[in-house]
Amino acid sequence: MSDRWDPAAFRTRVDGVLRGFLAQEADELMAIDEALAPVAGQLRVAAGHGKRLRAAFCYWGWRAAGQPDSDALLRAAASMELVHAAAVVHDDLIDDSALRHGRPTAHVALETSLGTTARGAGDDRDRVRSAARSLALLVGDHLMALAGRLFTDCGLPAAYLARARGLWAGLARELVAGECLEILHTGGRPDTGTSLKVVRYKTAKYTVEHPLLLGGLLAGASRALRDGYSAYGLPLGEAFQLRDDLLGLFGDPDRTGKAALDDLRTHRPTALLAETWRSADTAQRERLRRVLGRRDLDGSHLEDVRDLMRELGAPQRIERMILTRVEAATRALDDVEVSPGARRALHDLARRATDRVH
Repeated sequence: MSDRWDPAAFRTRVDGVLRGFLAQEADELMAIDEALAPVAGQLRVAAGHGKRLRAAFCYWGWRAAGQPDSDALLRAAASMELVHAAAVVHDDLIDDSALRHGRPTAHVALETSLGTTARGAGDDRDRVRSAARSLALLVGDHLMALAGRLFTDCGLPAAYLARARGLWAGLARELVAGECLEILHTGGRPDTGTSLKVVRYKTAKYTVEHPLLLGGLLAGASRALRDGYSAYGLPLGEAFQLRDDLLGLFGDPDRTGKAALDDLRTHRPTALLAETWRSADTAQRERLRRVLGRRDLDGSHLEDVRDLMRELGAPQRIERMILTRVEAATRALDDVEVSPGARRALHDLARRATDRVH
């Protein structure tokens, strides 16, 4: 592949790596016992969706450091998508989300596979639901382990991989920390600073900064270039998640593939909610309290919260936060020495990460 950036061709290559890798792992599970078929099935489809942004950032972290296209590096980059797949399974389980990409989430699909409706009522249903959730937890754990295996067995020299070992551990630590922070602050008093910390550690770092840095470390990038990657990657990752939060409440579920009420039902500590709360008066906060955390919400509740958020200008402030971060990220590219092709690719990725409807 030349220095020309072809997102569709790149995605096809990454999809091929992931499909073959996960199919082989599913077959190995089935060889142990055919009863593992539902789990193997979830592995096969775990990374079947996505724009492959995380893989792309890892790839261009490598290419921007002056390295050529490499099938081995592509496999390392594809491992970023397995990190994401693991995080998605765990996140959906924690939030008890029913849909992802318009399809049943792992724990819901496993519950169906185990035959909830066919097994009767009462204790049988509870037992199957509990088993499905436990299996989904293990699927998420296994996907994270598989990400590490795909990364270390990608085919790059051991000396290259050794340069990235510490950051790989840091990626896992900070991803877990971000998820834990979200759990600890769910249901609490909305606060923008707290929400932005959750955004940074739960999503932003492993979406952009860490993949870029891993690609750079594998390539032997200089400290100055890696600093440039962080200056670009961290604000862009935050902008990515802020866009996701906006789409979660204001996006079209047919395009986002997610239930629009999930953030309200779970009372997640999103920056959108925090900005709404910060501007609300006593009566408006009471309107929010009557909705947040309820499991019986419907479309009328959603429209009421949307109207309140618009009234208080919260979506517009989140849009400005996104714009500020994208501008900071793209300005950071002016200070790094990379090829024109790499610069164009990184600018395009910034747009793709934040200017989206799903």
